[in-house]
Amino acid sequence: MLSLSSCLDIITREIIILKDENKQPVELYQPIHYILGLEGKRLRPALTLMACNLFTDDISLSVKPALAMEVFHNFTLLHDDIMDNAPLRRNQPTVHEKWNNNVAILSGDAMQILAYQLICQAPSSKLKVLIDIFNTTAIEVCEGQQFDMNFALRNDVSLEEYIRMIELKTSVLIAASLKIGALCGEASETDAQKLYEFGRNLGIAFQIQDDYLDVYADHKLFGKTVGGDIVENKKTFLLIKALELAKGQQALTLQNAINSRIFDVAEKVMQVRQVYDDLNIPQSARASISAYSEKAFGFLDSVIVPDERKTILRQIALELINREK
Repeated sequence: MLSLSSCLDIITREIIILKDENKQPVELYQPIHYILGLEGKRLRPALTLMACNLFTDDISLSVKPALAMEVFHNFTLLHDDIMDNAPLRRNQPTVHEKWNNNVAILSGDAMQILAYQLICQAPSSKLKVLIDIFNTTAIEVCEGQQFDMNFALRNDVSLEEYIRMIELKTSVLIAASLKIGALCGEASETDAQKLYEFGRNLGIAFQIQDDYLDVYADHKLFGKTVGGDIVENKKTFLLIKALELAKGQQALTLQNAINSRIFDVAEKVMQVRQVYDDLNIPQSARASISAYSEKAFGFLDSVIVPDERKTILRQIALELINREK
């Protein structure tokens, strides 16, 4: 089985090949090269390669689909950063900050097209099913983003609604990366779907962990502004759970923080975080992360390949769940 570092080396080489510095106009392609060159986890393409490698030692047919997942993921980040008015991505200026919104939108459009060009280089015998998975996933990611924007205007979002939103916005792309890789490796539909479910549940756990880290991470490690979700009143697992549990002064503090239009950023983050601490919200988040992780591992365990071939995937999942950035 390939190691994570070996998979990342393959993806890095492919991205270098993809970055043709001579392509014109440079104003379109420079931002694409920039965001693809930022230090990211490159989780999705690595999972695509590893899922293929579960079933075959020849992963060559999964390389272009893996790259498609990375390009598509970065396209969504580029546009999401505009919508969120985010100043940083991976501890570096976002594309719309470094250039402008128009450049970021157009370069993002080009990245989406590039992702389709790459997925179309999948094995011809698998092309129809892989395109169907890719298309379904792409529209689900858009649905998730719209739900996320809708939630910004509501204070009655339930945890069930939230979990569905992050499933669409985050976890289906992780799940699809695994399923596409498995099918490239000639996995059965049953095993490919089990890996999809592994990724879906892992993705939910991953996003709840991201919510947790937004409030409790070390800023230098996290790569984004700590407390940014609180400042923006984003409906995260932590806020929704706190609104569900808060009574009296705690509820008043949360509502004042949400409704205030003029505030001191540091004070707002501190006040909301104190309510979270008093309500044991961090513990609730960790418990939910654990529950979804257990579901994920159950699906991975049921995939019909030797256990030793699953070791690296299991290790990566554990590292994602316990990460600090």
